[in-house]
Amino acid sequence: MPDKKCICIGLAAGVMLAGSVTSMAQQESIENDDVMEPPTITISAPRLERSLYDTPAAVSVLTREEIQRGRQGVRLDEALVRVPGMFLQNRDNFAQGQRISSRGFGARGTFGIRGLHIRVDGIPYTLPDGQAQIDAVDLDSVERIEVIRGPSSVLYGNAAGGVLDITTGDGRKMRYSPLVKLQSGSDDFKKLSLRQGGESGNWVHSISVSALDYDGYRQQSAVDKRLLNAQVGYRLGDDRTLTALVNLLDMPTAEDPSALTLEEAAENPRQARDVAVALDAGQEVAQQLIGLRYADRGFIGGELELQGFLSRRDFEQQLPFPGSSLIDYERLYYGGGANYTGATTLGDRPLRYITGIDLARQEDDRGRHAVDGRGRVIARTADEQQKATAAGVFLQSELGLTEALELSAGLRHDQVRMNIDDRFLEDGRDDSGERTFREWTGSLGLSYRYHLNHQAYATIGNAFETPTFTEFARPDGGGGFNPQVEPQSALNREAGLRGNFSNGIYYELVTFSVDVDDELIGFEADDGRTYYENAGKTSRDGIELSLDWSPSLAWRLTSALTLADYRFDRFTDGDRDVAGNRLPGQPRQVWHNSLTWYGDGERFATLETQYTGDYYAENANEVAVDDHWVVNLRGGDAWRLGGGDTRLALNLGIRNLLEEAYFENVRINAFGGRFYEPAAGRTFYAGLALGF
Repeated sequence: MPDKKCICIGLAAGVMLAGSVTSMAQQESIENDDVMEPPTITISAPRLERSLYDTPAAVSVLTREEIQRGRQGVRLDEALVRVPGMFLQNRDNFAQGQRISSRGFGARGTFGIRGLHIRVDGIPYTLPDGQAQIDAVDLDSVERIEVIRGPSSVLYGNAAGGVLDITTGDGRKMRYSPLVKLQSGSDDFKKLSLRQGGESGNWVHSISVSALDYDGYRQQSAVDKRLLNAQVGYRLGDDRTLTALVNLLDMPTAEDPSALTLEEAAENPRQARDVAVALDAGQEVAQQLIGLRYADRGFIGGELELQGFLSRRDFEQQLPFPGSSLIDYERLYYGGGANYTGATTLGDRPLRYITGIDLARQEDDRGRHAVDGRGRVIARTADEQQKATAAGVFLQSELGLTEALELSAGLRHDQVRMNIDDRFLEDGRDDSGERTFREWTGSLGLSYRYHLNHQAYATIGNAFETPTFTEFARPDGGGGFNPQVEPQSALNREAGLRGNFSNGIYYELVTFSVDVDDELIGFEADDGRTYYENAGKTSRDGIELSLDWSPSLAWRLTSALTLADYRFDRFTDGDRDVAGNRLPGQPRQVWHNSLTWYGDGERFATLETQYTGDYYAENANEVAVDDHWVVNLRGGDAWRLGGGDTRLALNLGIRNLLEEAYFENVRINAFGGRFYEPAAGRTFYAGLALGF
């Protein structure tokens, strides 16, 4: 039987949906001359740029206000929690990285992000082997985030169970420049940021620098991070632009407190695992990235875009256990792409299309050492050169069957070649090898604009995901590829409604069903390392509902509800048949609400609530993680100084207002019951911004 909270959630959703249907009936009776056309929201993450109301896919768009206003600007979860279908964990362990999942894709990641394609200003942050890091994303300059919530390999190839398309500002929209921000808060949180940008003649520029120094809620969880994000653009003509991008990350300290048992977490949630302190577990990262983008909006009657990028990353991490636990790599990552957008007719109907190619190469010089209980290096245990090359060609098209009905179709072919050169020969064997994966993916969708302000759509598509180099690790301790691990594939089906009513309600209702073959599942062995296996077949079915209502200029209410069921259809975990069990780490209900009041000038206050349903920590479904509510509050105001030439802004925030005891991260299938990373209690932060 569902509990009372689940019943309340279901009733609330039903009431809201019933109200929407009633409003629609009233709206349909209005004469066409009185109907206001909805504001045009143009999206580009699905590659073929179009209006959101003409897109046959579950896409969410977050604006600069939703991303930045009154927030700390530390982690992406601050904005992404309002997106249905997404589940985010691990806000405060910077050594592990934030865990982001969309409809279950990405849930298995222990370090970094898996299964999601992440782009920043058109540059893929997801590597050819499928892993991604977002520690270099500068939230102080992010203007927009587009989220495709379903599998999208037909758009971006490998590991595209969902898409995060992040755009930073180029400086043209900055009203005050330079802009200086200073923040402080609980647990010795300090952040200083400076942004400057503007437009002069044919030139436009933006540069953002920030410094984060944070002790963290738990012992052994401090972070010291410096970040620079800049772009310079030049207008070559009316239709042609050239943009250069630079991103620099220096994170000399990101400590890892590791996970606790339930008893340890209850005794003292602030403590770190003793061995994590003894080994000074954590990571050091330095990364440099440059990119170049060229756009010609009048190329042979269409639009041409070219881009190239080069990135270098130096990384060292001490994992929180003795043994073969000190890893390091030097990474060179580079690539580029080209695409052309055109328009023609098929018969007498309009046809738009985009075709292109994506190329990327990853070269990791990776080593591993064994350490004793005091962190002293006692032996080298691995030395490999890992290389992955990805190449994809794609075609997306949109055919207008009628004025209201559009057919979308896509086709893509990818080749991912992974090579390991084993240079550690002291074990008496050479585990060098190569794996090549060739995959076709496709999609088909229908979009029906049955009313000026309302759309219905349906789509079907498939996706694939190779194991990353880390996930190819062999449990027997050898190097090279684990021959027992294969890529996973997915078939996604979804249907949805979106629109708006005259009373100020915007809505989106989506139902989805995803079948995954050879799902990749991680498990922690007794040596402390995480290894991976294929879990037969799984299914993911659910409903996503989002509402945005502004009853007046002074109030705005948003709500995002996810009701989903993620299960093993066929999987034997060791000697245990777990078919029918729920996938670990994924709640069945996630419900986010926010209520914002806007006062005079720039005064505002926002109350947020987040409900997360219960879920399991392991495949056997014997260790349950309780459901919980989290309430956050933030607000602020701004004043014009010196005749309006200078702006002073103040914001205050309280996270976990009611001091709910819950876990910010649960390590799936961890060994020895060490699943839990406790979340902070009530914390405060305040910020001051001065713009000129």
